[in-house]
Amino acid sequence: MKKLVVVLFIGMGLILPGCGSDSEASGDGEKVVIGYFPNLNHAPAMVAKEKQLYEKQLGDDVKVEYKTFSDGSSFMTALATDEIHAGLVGPGPAMNHYISGFEVKAIAGASTGGTVIVSRKDSGVEAVEDIHDVTFISPRVGCTHDVQFETYMKEKGVTSDRIGGSLKHVTGKPAQYTSMFESGSVDVATAPEPWASVLEAEQDANVLIESDEISFGDKLPAAVFVTSDNMTENHPKLVQKLANAHKESIEMINDDQQEAIDLTINGIDEVTGQKLDRDVMKNAFKRTHFDYDIDQETIQAFGDSSYDLQFLKEQPDFTNFVDESFIK
Repeated sequence: MKKLVVVLFIGMGLILPGCGSDSEASGDGEKVVIGYFPNLNHAPAMVAKEKQLYEKQLGDDVKVEYKTFSDGSSFMTALATDEIHAGLVGPGPAMNHYISGFEVKAIAGASTGGTVIVSRKDSGVEAVEDIHDVTFISPRVGCTHDVQFETYMKEKGVTSDRIGGSLKHVTGKPAQYTSMFESGSVDVATAPEPWASVLEAEQDANVLIESDEISFGDKLPAAVFVTSDNMTENHPKLVQKLANAHKESIEMINDDQQEAIDLTINGIDEVTGQKLDRDVMKNAFKRTHFDYDIDQETIQAFGDSSYDLQFLKEQPDFTNFVDESFIK
């Protein structure tokens, strides 16, 4: 089922030592690039960046850089082409690339929840029953939030125009949802936090489906920490250090949510130029949970639903997609 894909990890001054070696990274100009999104689900990356947790784990000989993305497809392309070496992404894009042949490994969870379905206040959509013949937006076709929403709606007998239904689907960056609501170009948004809370506060948006009610709810990782098979197989000590920093970040978030809120506000502002209100972020945190464990059964169920919705061409098997050995 999986096609063989050979990815050459070259260029970008990659930190890795010689192929097959498990020695510590050292030398001149070596670096690791961590990818993430400016969403609350990716707070562990922002906290780790602010606290320099990756830098402390990897040591002074390794330079750590960060790159942000607005959608999972571009993140996965960057991982496959060695533009980044690890980071946080929604499970949907990672799983899509996995079954297409790219040897990606999810080595930890990051967060659950945080996907909220809201409608524009003057759209005429005030309840789930009103979601038909409307335009909805998600960050990307087949992204985690899109699959959650379309799974939920299919159970209600409503599907998108992509598979012959009545819902028109468009895509866009979550940070731009506010302007799209203002222009009236979309009626419903599949909004990852904190952007759902922003729409509530700034646009008086209607909450149609809460994060614990949407399909897969709080069990599905909203973000997973991924790297490549090349990294896990040939450089496990390095991957272990990345996993250690990731775990420490999540523990910090759960131990001191107030500081985590401040760091996340600053992290999002740095990328998007939007300084979010603290009360908005506090509301968003209520809908999001941070955990480095991964529920394998939920991952498979999510993949099966992606296939049922025709996002995937083949029935998936994610038995080898998850490797939790680095966080146990």
